[in-house]
Amino acid sequence: MRLRSPFVPLVCLLILASPLCAQKEREIPKKKQTTLGLYVTAREAHAMWKADPKGHLVLDVRTPEEYVFVGHAPMARNIPLAFMLYHMSPGAKHPAMRRNPDFVKLVKAAARPDQTLIVMCRSGVRSAKSVDLLAKAGFKKVYTVIDGFEGDKVKDPKSPDFGKRTLNGWRNSGLPWTYDLDPKLMYLVE
Repeated sequence: MRLRSPFVPLVCLLILASPLCAQKEREIPKKKQTTLGLYVTAREAHAMWKADPKGHLVLDVRTPEEYVFVGHAPMARNIPLAFMLYHMSPGAKHPAMRRNPDFVKLVKAAARPDQTLIVMCRSGVRSAKSVDLLAKAGFKKVYTVIDGFEGDKVKDPKSPDFGKRTLNGWRNSGLPWTYDLDPKLMYLVE
């Protein structure tokens, strides 16, 4: 999908700080597209939240393990889309996952209907799936962070960072992140 509109320049003149302006013409990979079509980079997401922290909820949908051990945005609330199962998926190079059956219910309990949700995962794929689930549940202002927390993999085989997630994303963009844990923001099971 190519994000392009003849009205973008006009809209940008009217709303200079809009994430749409920064997007201009951006390629969104199919697996990162959502039904709502609301996309921001990590930097744009941080700027949106910083401009109105009470009106925006940053939602981290990675597993609790990723949130705790890889780090997270300090304001991000962890509500996992899926849980890691402690065995490998057949034929895959990653652990099997199981969808969190309470995901939408937990988001509804955490978010006000008038809030803008900014959804982040590792690289933008799970956040896109999360946005689609939330859109089906009636949420209208839900953005996906297309570069996620860790960012995209470097694809240049000549780069020393080939295959590593150092290209973009929250952690690689100089934005605040932490390993510190706030029980009010964590997904905890009693």
